[in-house]
Amino acid sequence: MKKEYIIPIFVPHLGCPYKCTFCDQVKISGQQKQVTADDVRKTIEYYLKNFRDDSKYVEVAFFGGSFTAIDEKIQNELLEAANEYIKQGKVRSIRISTRPDYIDKDILKRLKKYHVKTIELGVQSTNDYILKKCKRGHTYADVKKASKLIRLNRFVLGHQMMIGLPESTKLDELNTARELIKLKPKIVRIYPVLVIKGTELEEELNKGEYTPLTIEQAVERSKEVMQLFNIAHIQVIRLGLQNTEEIADPSTNSSQVVAGPYHPAFRQLVEGNMWYDEIVNQIKKINTKVMQVKIIANPENINNIIGHKKENILRLKEIYDLDVMVEPNEQIKKGKFKIEIEKTYDEIIQEKVEKQAKIKK
Repeated sequence: MKKEYIIPIFVPHLGCPYKCTFCDQVKISGQQKQVTADDVRKTIEYYLKNFRDDSKYVEVAFFGGSFTAIDEKIQNELLEAANEYIKQGKVRSIRISTRPDYIDKDILKRLKKYHVKTIELGVQSTNDYILKKCKRGHTYADVKKASKLIRLNRFVLGHQMMIGLPESTKLDELNTARELIKLKPKIVRIYPVLVIKGTELEEELNKGEYTPLTIEQAVERSKEVMQLFNIAHIQVIRLGLQNTEEIADPSTNSSQVVAGPYHPAFRQLVEGNMWYDEIVNQIKKINTKVMQVKIIANPENINNIIGHKKENILRLKEIYDLDVMVEPNEQIKKGKFKIEIEKTYDEIIQEKVEKQAKIKK
């Protein structure tokens, strides 16, 4: 199986006809200047020199902004620069992100010519009231229409949604996930809202008109949304914004984050929480009180089973007085685990009784 590599190229705010209340793509991406075709070539060359795996699948991804809303001439220049490397066999495909109201048959035909494979739509919510509140400038009807066109034209469809938008509830976000599942994307990104300096959302925060989610709230909501996508076999390829110098702990000088559920390991918090719930469910099914167990799982799942900073192990000890050992085993399928009982409460009592009996003798 070929290892997949992404070459990210940011085009912040280029093409965006609106400025959402929560958004500042320049600060989110850390990209200060607009990208040219030469920049695309230099970026691709840099990444290709640093990819060490000979057996690899390389994709160029244009992130930020709304790619298909850019002036068509600039679009073509950027796509052509990337397409040169596809013709040379050094890159396999191109990915773009854009707005749902800037997709039509002609646009898709042109993207196909340049070997664009994946199109990610910035949906954020399927609730039209929330979209209007955030000044998105499109409706859920636009999302449905664009998604259908993308799939009919045999592109890989991706969706991006947000957790904690102004006036959005957990139910709104679960409904968004359910509606997106009906549109059959292959991939999804989930972004909890962070308040970025200089945005309209920061003004709302300062006026007391917006309250960001806590990390605990964001983890819980993201977990429930992610479970829906997992059940539908839709891959969540990102959970939380990429950590950069600008997207960092609000206490650091360079951070552009004012408030919100920032955490450098947000995905691990969510996935660890999901594993914790499943482990507790399995332990509760054991028809005896256990004091020590061994969890056997695929090596790739071990960190999430243990939890960020051993959070799951510590919680199980604190809440259930349960000692947990974890053992990696490549024979166990990813996402699965086995529980072996090491000691039960009755066995420990028996050990104490036997020990006391020996002392008396």
